[in-house]
Amino acid sequence: MKTPLFSSYFIFSKSQRNGLFVFLFCVVVFQFLYFFIDFKQHSKEKSLDNNKWVRLKVQKDSSSGYSKKSKWVVRPFNPNFISDFKGYQLGMSLEEIDRLLAFRKTNRFVNSPKEFQEVTQVSDTLLQKIAPYFKFPDWVLKRNLNQPKTFIFQSKETNAILDINLATVEDLKKVYGIGDALSQRILKEKEKLGGFVSMEQLKDIWGLSPEVIQSLQNGFAIRQIPTIKKINLNTSSIKELMQLSYFKYPLAKAIVTFRSMNGKIENIEELTKISGFPVDKIKIIALYLEF
Repeated sequence: MKTPLFSSYFIFSKSQRNGLFVFLFCVVVFQFLYFFIDFKQHSKEKSLDNNKWVRLKVQKDSSSGYSKKSKWVVRPFNPNFISDFKGYQLGMSLEEIDRLLAFRKTNRFVNSPKEFQEVTQVSDTLLQKIAPYFKFPDWVLKRNLNQPKTFIFQSKETNAILDINLATVEDLKKVYGIGDALSQRILKEKEKLGGFVSMEQLKDIWGLSPEVIQSLQNGFAIRQIPTIKKINLNTSSIKELMQLSYFKYPLAKAIVTFRSMNGKIENIEELTKISGFPVDKIKIIALYLEF
Protein backbone atom coordinates (compact mmCIF):
# COMPACT_ATOMS: atom_id res chain seq x y z
CA MET A 1 0.00 0.00 0.00
CA LYS A 2 1.44 3.36 -1.02
CA THR A 3 1.79 6.21 1.44
CA PRO A 4 -0.25 9.33 0.52
CA LEU A 5 1.71 12.05 -1.26
CA PHE A 6 1.79 14.58 1.65
CA SER A 7 1.77 12.24 4.63
CA SER A 8 5.54 11.99 4.62
CA TYR A 9 5.75 15.68 5.47
CA PHE A 10 3.94 15.10 8.78
CA ILE A 11 5.97 12.17 10.01
CA PHE A 12 8.75 13.23 12.40
CA SER A 13 11.38 11.41 14.36
CA LYS A 14 11.63 11.87 18.11
CA SER A 15 14.51 14.38 17.82
CA GLN A 16 12.61 16.37 15.19
CA ARG A 17 9.53 16.55 17.42
CA ASN A 18 11.67 17.80 20.32
CA GLY A 19 13.22 20.46 18.11
CA LEU A 20 9.80 21.59 16.92
CA PHE A 21 8.55 21.91 20.52
CA VAL A 22 11.62 23.98 21.48
CA PHE A 23 11.06 26.27 18.48
CA LEU A 24 7.39 26.85 19.36
CA PHE A 25 8.33 27.49 22.99
CA CYS A 26 10.85 30.16 21.90
CA VAL A 27 8.23 31.81 19.65
CA VAL A 28 5.76 32.00 22.55
CA VAL A 29 8.39 33.44 24.89
CA PHE A 30 9.46 36.13 22.43
CA GLN A 31 5.84 37.07 21.73
CA PHE A 32 5.26 37.40 25.47
CA LEU A 33 8.30 39.68 25.83
CA TYR A 34 7.19 41.79 22.88
CA PHE A 35 3.69 42.45 24.23
CA PHE A 36 4.48 42.88 27.93
CA ILE A 37 7.80 44.73 27.99
CA ASP A 38 7.89 48.47 27.11
CA PHE A 39 10.99 48.89 24.97
CA LYS A 40 10.08 52.56 24.42
CA GLN A 41 10.73 53.24 28.09
CA HIS A 42 14.37 52.36 27.60
CA SER A 43 14.54 54.83 24.72
CA LYS A 44 12.95 57.58 26.84
CA GLU A 45 15.35 56.91 29.71
CA LYS A 46 18.26 57.07 27.30
CA SER A 47 17.01 60.43 25.99
CA LEU A 48 16.62 61.75 29.53
CA ASP A 49 20.11 60.54 30.37
CA ASN A 50 21.44 62.46 27.38
CA ASN A 51 19.68 65.63 28.55
CA LYS A 52 21.07 65.18 32.05
CA TRP A 53 24.54 64.74 30.56
CA VAL A 54 24.23 68.04 28.70
CA ARG A 55 23.16 69.91 31.84
CA LEU A 56 25.91 68.28 33.93
CA LYS A 57 28.40 69.20 31.23
CA VAL A 58 27.23 72.82 31.34
CA GLN A 59 27.51 72.86 35.14
CA LYS A 60 31.00 71.42 35.05
CA ASP A 61 32.27 73.81 32.39
CA SER A 62 30.63 76.82 34.06
CA SER A 63 32.13 76.04 37.47
CA SER A 64 35.59 75.57 35.99
CA GLY A 65 35.43 78.76 33.95
CA TYR A 66 35.71 76.81 30.72
CA SER A 67 34.54 78.57 27.57
CA LYS A 68 33.67 76.23 24.72
CA LYS A 69 35.85 76.69 21.65
CA SER A 70 35.42 74.45 18.66
CA LYS A 71 34.93 74.50 14.93
CA TRP A 72 31.15 74.70 15.48
CA VAL A 73 29.76 77.37 13.14
CA VAL A 74 27.23 79.80 14.59
CA ARG A 75 24.37 80.53 12.21
CA PRO A 76 21.61 83.15 12.64
CA PHE A 77 19.01 81.95 15.17
CA ASN A 78 16.06 83.19 17.21
CA PRO A 79 17.33 83.50 20.82
CA ASN A 80 13.85 82.73 22.19
CA PHE A 81 14.30 79.07 21.25
CA ILE A 82 17.70 78.32 22.75
CA SER A 83 17.87 74.78 24.18
CA ASP A 84 20.23 73.47 26.86
CA PHE A 85 22.65 72.18 24.26
CA LYS A 86 22.43 75.30 22.09
CA GLY A 87 23.09 77.51 25.10
CA TYR A 88 26.04 75.34 26.07
CA GLN A 89 27.51 75.70 22.59
CA LEU A 90 27.10 79.47 22.79
CA GLY A 91 28.98 79.55 26.09
CA MET A 92 26.01 80.30 28.38
CA SER A 93 25.96 79.03 31.95
CA LEU A 94 23.24 76.74 33.29
CA GLU A 95 21.74 79.57 35.34
CA GLU A 96 21.56 81.85 32.30
CA ILE A 97 19.83 79.16 30.24
CA ASP A 98 17.34 78.46 33.04
CA ARG A 99 16.44 82.17 33.32
CA LEU A 100 15.59 82.24 29.61
CA LEU A 101 13.55 79.02 29.80
CA ALA A 102 11.64 80.30 32.85
CA PHE A 103 10.89 83.56 31.02
CA ARG A 104 9.61 81.68 27.95
CA LYS A 105 7.29 79.56 30.12
CA THR A 106 5.36 82.77 30.89
CA ASN A 107 4.54 82.94 27.13
CA ARG A 108 6.72 86.03 26.65
CA PHE A 109 9.49 86.69 24.13
CA VAL A 110 12.70 88.69 24.10
CA ASN A 111 12.68 91.06 21.15
CA SER A 112 16.12 92.64 21.30
CA PRO A 113 19.67 91.88 22.50
CA LYS A 114 19.09 94.25 25.41
CA GLU A 115 15.99 92.32 26.54
CA PHE A 116 17.91 89.05 26.12
CA GLN A 117 20.62 90.31 28.48
CA GLU A 118 18.07 91.62 30.98
CA VAL A 119 16.39 88.21 31.12
CA THR A 120 19.44 85.92 31.06
CA GLN A 121 21.95 88.27 32.75
CA VAL A 122 24.71 87.20 30.36
CA SER A 123 27.91 89.23 30.44
CA ASP A 124 28.56 92.10 28.03
CA THR A 125 31.42 90.12 26.52
CA LEU A 126 29.26 87.10 25.68
CA LEU A 127 26.43 89.30 24.41
CA GLN A 128 28.78 91.06 22.00
CA LYS A 129 29.86 87.67 20.64
CA ILE A 130 26.41 86.16 20.06
CA ALA A 131 24.12 89.17 19.51
CA PRO A 132 25.19 89.60 15.84
CA TYR A 133 23.67 86.16 15.17
CA PHE A 134 20.28 86.97 16.70
CA LYS A 135 17.48 86.70 14.15
CA PHE A 136 14.11 88.15 15.14
CA PRO A 137 10.88 88.00 13.08
CA ASP A 138 10.43 90.78 10.51
CA TRP A 139 7.50 92.31 12.38
CA VAL A 140 9.67 92.72 15.49
CA LEU A 141 12.38 94.48 13.51
CA LYS A 142 9.84 96.82 11.90
CA ARG A 143 8.26 97.55 15.27
CA ASN A 144 11.63 98.37 16.82
CA LEU A 145 12.35 100.79 13.99
CA ASN A 146 8.95 102.50 13.91
CA GLN A 147 7.91 102.57 17.56
CA PRO A 148 9.36 104.69 20.38
CA LYS A 149 11.67 102.79 22.73
CA THR A 150 9.38 103.14 25.69
CA PHE A 151 6.26 101.61 27.15
CA ILE A 152 4.86 104.96 28.30
CA PHE A 153 1.52 106.04 26.89
CA GLN A 154 2.00 108.80 24.34
CA SER A 155 -0.71 110.94 22.85
CA LYS A 156 -0.14 113.46 20.06
CA GLU A 157 -3.15 115.54 21.10
CA THR A 158 -2.95 115.60 24.88
CA ASN A 159 -1.25 114.11 27.90
CA ALA A 160 -4.52 113.94 29.85
CA ILE A 161 -5.54 110.60 31.28
CA LEU A 162 -8.52 109.25 29.35
CA ASP A 163 -11.46 107.16 30.57
CA ILE A 164 -10.83 103.59 29.43
CA ASN A 165 -14.56 103.13 28.84
CA LEU A 166 -14.56 106.01 26.34
CA ALA A 167 -11.38 104.95 24.52
CA THR A 168 -11.50 104.21 20.80
CA VAL A 169 -9.39 101.83 18.76
CA GLU A 170 -7.13 104.72 17.76
CA ASP A 171 -6.71 105.81 21.39
CA LEU A 172 -5.64 102.32 22.43
CA LYS A 173 -3.26 101.89 19.50
CA LYS A 174 -1.25 104.87 20.74
CA VAL A 175 0.02 102.61 23.50
CA TYR A 176 3.27 100.88 22.57
CA GLY A 177 2.58 97.17 22.11
CA ILE A 178 -1.10 97.45 21.14
CA GLY A 179 -2.20 96.95 17.55
CA ASP A 180 -5.52 96.32 15.81
CA ALA A 181 -6.07 92.85 17.32
CA LEU A 182 -5.42 93.80 20.96
CA SER A 183 -7.36 97.07 20.75
CA GLN A 184 -10.38 95.21 19.33
CA ARG A 185 -10.05 92.56 22.05
CA ILE A 186 -10.08 95.22 24.78
CA LEU A 187 -13.18 96.91 23.35
CA LYS A 188 -14.93 93.57 22.87
CA GLU A 189 -14.35 92.68 26.52
CA LYS A 190 -15.62 96.11 27.57
CA GLU A 191 -18.82 95.65 25.55
CA LYS A 192 -19.32 92.15 26.93
CA LEU A 193 -19.04 93.40 30.53
CA GLY A 194 -21.02 96.56 29.87
CA GLY A 195 -17.97 98.60 30.88
CA PHE A 196 -14.86 98.28 33.02
CA VAL A 197 -15.21 99.07 36.71
CA SER A 198 -11.54 98.63 37.57
CA MET A 199 -8.26 98.89 35.67
CA GLU A 200 -7.34 95.56 37.26
CA GLN A 201 -9.73 93.91 34.78
CA LEU A 202 -7.18 94.48 32.03
CA LYS A 203 -5.09 91.69 33.58
CA ASP A 204 -7.84 89.24 32.59
CA ILE A 205 -7.53 90.05 28.88
CA TRP A 206 -5.45 87.51 27.04
CA GLY A 207 -2.40 88.83 25.21
CA LEU A 208 -1.70 91.93 27.30
CA SER A 209 1.79 91.79 28.78
CA PRO A 210 2.54 93.37 32.19
CA GLU A 211 4.39 96.20 30.42
CA VAL A 212 1.40 97.00 28.19
CA ILE A 213 -0.99 96.86 31.16
CA GLN A 214 1.24 99.30 33.04
CA SER A 215 1.21 101.62 30.04
CA LEU A 216 -2.58 101.46 29.89
CA GLN A 217 -2.80 102.27 33.58
CA ASN A 218 -0.50 105.25 33.00
CA GLY A 219 -2.61 106.62 30.17
CA PHE A 220 -6.15 105.59 31.12
CA ALA A 221 -8.33 105.38 34.22
CA ILE A 222 -11.90 104.73 35.33
CA ARG A 223 -13.22 108.30 35.43
CA GLN A 224 -16.78 107.27 36.15
CA ILE A 225 -18.33 103.89 36.95
CA PRO A 226 -20.45 103.04 33.89
CA THR A 227 -24.12 102.18 34.07
CA ILE A 228 -24.15 98.38 34.00
CA LYS A 229 -27.07 96.06 33.42
CA LYS A 230 -26.59 93.82 36.43
CA ILE A 231 -27.23 90.08 36.51
CA ASN A 232 -29.66 88.80 39.12
CA LEU A 233 -27.83 86.01 40.91
CA ASN A 234 -31.02 84.33 42.18
CA THR A 235 -33.11 84.25 39.00
CA SER A 236 -30.59 84.01 36.17
CA SER A 237 -30.10 80.75 34.28
CA ILE A 238 -26.73 79.15 33.67
CA LYS A 239 -26.60 80.72 30.21
CA GLU A 240 -27.42 84.17 31.61
CA LEU A 241 -24.78 83.87 34.33
CA MET A 242 -22.21 82.97 31.69
CA GLN A 243 -22.69 86.39 30.11
CA LEU A 244 -20.37 87.59 32.86
CA SER A 245 -16.89 86.56 31.69
CA TYR A 246 -15.88 85.56 35.22
CA PHE A 247 -18.51 82.81 35.24
CA LYS A 248 -17.51 79.95 32.98
CA TYR A 249 -19.90 77.03 32.59
CA PRO A 250 -18.66 74.92 35.56
CA LEU A 251 -18.92 77.88 37.96
CA ALA A 252 -22.28 79.07 36.59
CA LYS A 253 -23.67 75.55 36.99
CA ALA A 254 -22.25 75.34 40.52
CA ILE A 255 -23.97 78.63 41.45
CA VAL A 256 -27.36 77.41 40.21
CA THR A 257 -26.89 74.12 42.09
CA PHE A 258 -25.84 75.97 45.25
CA ARG A 259 -28.91 78.22 45.30
CA SER A 260 -31.26 75.30 44.56
CA MET A 261 -29.89 73.45 47.58
CA ASN A 262 -29.48 76.41 49.96
CA GLY A 263 -32.18 78.83 48.88
CA LYS A 264 -31.81 82.49 47.98
CA ILE A 265 -28.30 83.92 47.91
CA GLU A 266 -28.32 87.00 50.12
CA ASN A 267 -24.85 88.45 49.53
CA ILE A 268 -21.67 88.03 47.52
CA GLU A 269 -19.81 86.45 50.45
CA GLU A 270 -21.96 83.31 50.12
CA LEU A 271 -20.40 82.65 46.72
CA THR A 272 -17.02 82.11 48.36
CA LYS A 273 -18.37 78.79 49.66
CA ILE A 274 -18.52 77.52 46.07
CA SER A 275 -15.45 75.67 44.87
CA GLY A 276 -13.65 77.47 42.09
CA PHE A 277 -15.06 80.92 42.80
CA PRO A 278 -12.39 83.62 42.07
CA VAL A 279 -12.22 85.12 45.56
CA ASP A 280 -9.49 87.56 44.53
CA LYS A 281 -11.95 89.26 42.14
CA ILE A 282 -14.95 89.29 44.49
CA LYS A 283 -15.14 93.10 44.77
CA ILE A 284 -15.16 93.55 41.01
CA ILE A 285 -17.68 90.74 40.41
CA ALA A 286 -20.01 92.21 43.03
CA LEU A 287 -20.48 95.35 40.91
CA TYR A 288 -22.00 93.27 38.11
CA LEU A 289 -24.49 91.39 40.31
CA GLU A 290 -27.75 92.01 42.12
CA PHE A 291 -29.56 89.79 44.63
